[in-house]
Amino acid sequence: MSATEQTDKYQRFQKLHQGSETFVMPNPWDAGSARILTALGFEALATTSAGFAFSVGRRDSSAALSREETLANARAIVEATGLPVSADLEGGFGQEPEICARTIELAAQTGLVGGSIEDATGDQDNPIYEFQHAVERIMAAAEAAGPLPFLLTARCENYLWGRPDLDDTIRRLQAFSAAGADVLYAPGLSSLADITAVVTAVDKPLNVVMGLKGAPLSVAELRDAGVKRISVGGSFARAALGAMIRAAREVQDQGTFTYATDALPDAKANAFMSAEKPKSQS
Repeated sequence: MSATEQTDKYQRFQKLHQGSETFVMPNPWDAGSARILTALGFEALATTSAGFAFSVGRRDSSAALSREETLANARAIVEATGLPVSADLEGGFGQEPEICARTIELAAQTGLVGGSIEDATGDQDNPIYEFQHAVERIMAAAEAAGPLPFLLTARCENYLWGRPDLDDTIRRLQAFSAAGADVLYAPGLSSLADITAVVTAVDKPLNVVMGLKGAPLSVAELRDAGVKRISVGGSFARAALGAMIRAAREVQDQGTFTYATDALPDAKANAFMSAEKPKSQS
């Protein structure tokens, strides 16, 4: 990808966050799913560590995928679409701030125009980085992203690790914003009231993930609450796996193949995977 093309994608991505509308940024797990989501008319995409891990037969955990594997998957997605792509960069693939910074630099080299760094340690006994260390990691990542065409998302993982502490989540997100993050994200927020409280308390665009457990909130409800960006994490990948399991169970249990009625027709699948890189329809 040329520097001009990457800069254009970055500017389009930045504009989405600065506009008045809430946008949905779905999460492909490979080049094929990226092509499909592009053709369906979305304006930006994000990778999913969970979806990618499942696609290569691994559990969704911070230790399941290396930085090299994650960035290779991201590059394949970037090369499959004309849309801006942000990446799930886990915890930066290392504890130290300088490792997080290097991860951002390498991510930008793949053609990504955004990515997230989380404050989860991957250690079951001590799942969240101590406050000051977490802030220093985001500060280093933000300094690395500063001269690059790259929007940094800072994630507070409290709610995914059994720590539903809204006050601490807000405190961390506010500190991450002050450290230079462009977008804020607290996956696992389970109620519209909590989401609204976070939106009110922070000064940067908020990403909310849908498709996890909790209240099935709509785009309209999240927009009215002030959410700027909505992602779906690994839930599209899990939906695809669920459809495959239902089809397989039908064959095993009933000896029938009616699942094919709802399957994507071969001609349409081939059209999505055409040689020409699909562009946004917007």
